[in-house]
Amino acid sequence: MTLRLGVPSKGRLMEKTFAWFGARGIDMSLAGHDREYAGAVEGMPGLELRLLSAGEIPRELASGRIHLGVTGTDMVREKLPFWQEQTETLAELGFGQADLVIAVPAFWADVDTLDDLDGAAAAFRARHGRRMRIATKYHRLVREALRAAGVADYRLVDSQGATEGTVKNLTAEAIADITSTGETLRANHLKPLSDGPILRSQATLFRSRTAEWDAETKAIFATLKAKLGL
Repeated sequence: MTLRLGVPSKGRLMEKTFAWFGARGIDMSLAGHDREYAGAVEGMPGLELRLLSAGEIPRELASGRIHLGVTGTDMVREKLPFWQEQTETLAELGFGQADLVIAVPAFWADVDTLDDLDGAAAAFRARHGRRMRIATKYHRLVREALRAAGVADYRLVDSQGATEGTVKNLTAEAIADITSTGETLRANHLKPLSDGPILRSQATLFRSRTAEWDAETKAIFATLKAKLGL
């Protein structure tokens, strides 16, 4: 039996993941054409590389189809309601950092905190007869954060494209999205609330708690952890 590791299938996350493992003596590469989503591993016998989208990896970890996976903290916590029971965090990899923030129009001078947002949402509903719309791809995380802060009178709307553009396009009044530098928010005349991010995310190596861990996979995993310094 092999130890199955899922990593992002393209882009900078894939490149940086390959580099992180390569710096620890485990060389990863694409096998064949890069659209085949097949990978090869040297320097770690028994380790099987599976190239998946970052969004698929949490589900594959939860189902037990892979033993290990590299994806963003935000992906795991958004897609897995019982992520702590289904996965274990092994290592934060030090790249792919981004914050999940709630942002409002920059001209909302009186809205700077979640408490302010709650008041603005109530006033919006009283004025317009409908709930304030917050566009996001992170429904679970945002709903939990707003519930904990006591914010009411809002409605989450799904963002299929560029979330930052929804306010300008009049399809939402505020947004909740991932940002690394804040430049895109500023370019769209948005400001994050000063309470801080809902979640600080980065690329992370996770272990599946639901995968089959027999004696062989446990032995391969022990060797891998030693090579990675975990």
